[in-house]
Amino acid sequence: MFVLVVLIVVLFAFYLFYKTKYIRSNRQVEKKWLSAKSNIALGLFVCFFGINHLVFISETTTSYIIASIFTIYGAYFSWIGFKKYKHYLPFAIEEANSLEAQK
Repeated sequence: MFVLVVLIVVLFAFYLFYKTKYIRSNRQVEKKWLSAKSNIALGLFVCFFGINHLVFISETTTSYIIASIFTIYGAYFSWIGFKKYKHYLPFAIEEANSLEAQK
């Protein structure tokens, strides 16, 4: 139980960290790349939150259903974020290299 709680807190901190970097970034592709990373963190946060409720807190059928929805939605959201991350990574590297060459 303690491990899940720590993971939930760490993932939420990563989400806030990447959203802050997203807001502060001026590069367009880097913004999309950081948004994908924050999607992964948020999806895993929701997924682990749902797993935590499934394993340790759920007592009624309704709470089992809602926790299952959280788990499935979080896993799907992080999977989509991972696909976006893989898509934008080469473009973000290219954008960073082109800005380095301009300096």
